[in-house]
Amino acid sequence: MHHSRLCALVLDCKVADLGDAATFWSAALGKPIATLDQDGDGRYAELRTADDEPLILLQKVEHESRVHLDIETDDLEAEAARLERLGAQRIAFVRRRWWVMEAPSGQRFCVVRKQRDAFGPHLNRWD
Repeated sequence: MHHSRLCALVLDCKVADLGDAATFWSAALGKPIATLDQDGDGRYAELRTADDEPLILLQKVEHESRVHLDIETDDLEAEAARLERLGAQRIAFVRRRWWVMEAPSGQRFCVVRKQRDAFGPHLNRWD
């Protein structure tokens, strides 16, 4: 048995400066900027969301800008396998921390480790 839930909306930004993108999305979504450098490497900014809302992350990328979803889980392998049984494909295991996957309809998404201390509401249980 494992758990998973929608974790984050990730705005992939092909930009030189995440600060400008974070300022725009903060104003557009009415969410204050929590940090412009979440991991200390300049690749992630985060907007402040309530504990029962998905995280909103901005990720500096080299590919074209797009939006993707993150699904958080307490068992990466079990969740990736469950999604494969539904027709998804594993694309890449990144930094030995998360799976990039592709839905049967072509959208890329990530399966990540649990991001907040408590899973909170909206949790799915998979046997």
